Amino acid sequence: MNIVVLGAGQVGSTVASHLAKENYNVTVVDRDAQLLQQIEAQYDIQPVAGHASHPDVLARAGVSAADILIAVTDSDETNIVACQVAYSLFHTPERIARVRAAAYHNYPDLFRDEAMPINHLISPEQLVTDHIRQLIIHPGALQVLKLSASNLRLVAVKARYGGALIGQPLSELKQHVRGGDVRVAAIYRRGRPIIPEGKTVIDEGDEIFLLTEKKNLRQVLNEMRPQNISAKRIMLAGGGRLGLRLAQSLKTSLQVKVVESNLARSRTIAEVLGPQALIIYGDATERSVLVEEQIEKMDIFCAITNDEEVNILSAMLAKRLGASKVMALINRPAYVELIKGSPIDIAISPQQATISDVLARVRGRDVITVHSLHFGVSEAIEVEVSPSSWVIGQSIKRIEENRLPSSTIIGAVIRDHQTYMDKSTIIRKYDHVIVFIINKKDLSTVVELFKG
Repeated sequence: MNIVVLGAGQVGSTVASHLAKENYNVTVVDRDAQLLQQIEAQYDIQPVAGHASHPDVLARAGVSAADILIAVTDSDETNIVACQVAYSLFHTPERIARVRAAAYHNYPDLFRDEAMPINHLISPEQLVTDHIRQLIIHPGALQVLKLSASNLRLVAVKARYGGALIGQPLSELKQHVRGGDVRVAAIYRRGRPIIPEGKTVIDEGDEIFLLTEKKNLRQVLNEMRPQNISAKRIMLAGGGRLGLRLAQSLKTSLQVKVVESNLARSRTIAEVLGPQALIIYGDATERSVLVEEQIEKMDIFCAITNDEEVNILSAMLAKRLGASKVMALINRPAYVELIKGSPIDIAISPQQATISDVLARVRGRDVITVHSLHFGVSEAIEVEVSPSSWVIGQSIKRIEENRLPSSTIIGAVIRDHQTYMDKSTIIRKYDHVIVFIINKKDLSTVVELFKG
């Protein structure tokens, strides 16, 4: 499959690296020739220097032979025009674009073949907003991810001292969670993966990925750590597009404060948000600003500026000054590694959310959803069983023992909006199967098994 990626920034380069590792033919277009050289030195990609929406540049990039165009430059307008050019001049079948401005998303009829021919829109701000909202609704979770149209949720939680299951084997979990199935699919202990078994004992500090129905989430989380009190007060550092969107989604349910360092911007968001949110003009890395706004009374401090260093520093300062939980928006994987063991409770990666969205589209109709886990080290995929697949008529247990790689586990089967987790479950055609892939080199083997 031939894929052209427009934009070699954080998202574009990460998308390109993922696709190159999966043996797709990837071409990357960017105006920064030096940046392209750096990516080419690391991954098997074809670089093309030039403006991403210009027809001659797209022609040099081979868009006429491309199966998919992925436009993720920093400019919404460049991404939109590039998709239009690819459709009108080169007839590219699949066109994916990152469009960040809410003004465009408010008019979905724009994105049709007869108007702006984009098959799939990506809104990083909306993806991150939804992610943060889920973390607020489910205190104690590191990730809460929805799977297809079912009530099943994929949850990541760190086991803490005081949780009822600390020091207990996983076989005890069902006795603690009444009225619902729970499946632990993966455990990371001190950064290393463990394939869970019934005898596996949960240790304090373990990062646990599990599947359960939405109604069981709070009960499951409380077994892994002391009970968390629902948040009432939140402070956001950063009033940019993401900060404004998040504040708008939270202002009716929480007491919201927004700290913004740009005076003109702070006035703008104050007008948009109205009296339901308090806007503070100031620097969130300044101790005096946080103290004056009573940071010690905040249930959550969320640093979501465009500057990663500001996010890290302000979150660490907020935690030191008494904020109950702190989150920081971080793009670079190196920074994610840097803050491990720091006072920051949760690192939020917009890259991972965007990449998961893109990969689900690239891998075709058989892969319904893709979720990047543990900062891209592992994946959970939801795959539809093809009528020609060997797995039809086989039990989960037999598939795991005979055909799946040892680092891969089937978490659940979704059929007619019902969830089945027992290993004796027999697979039928068109079932949706949730598979955890600890080692991503096994991805193609897993997908081919279910595609047949």
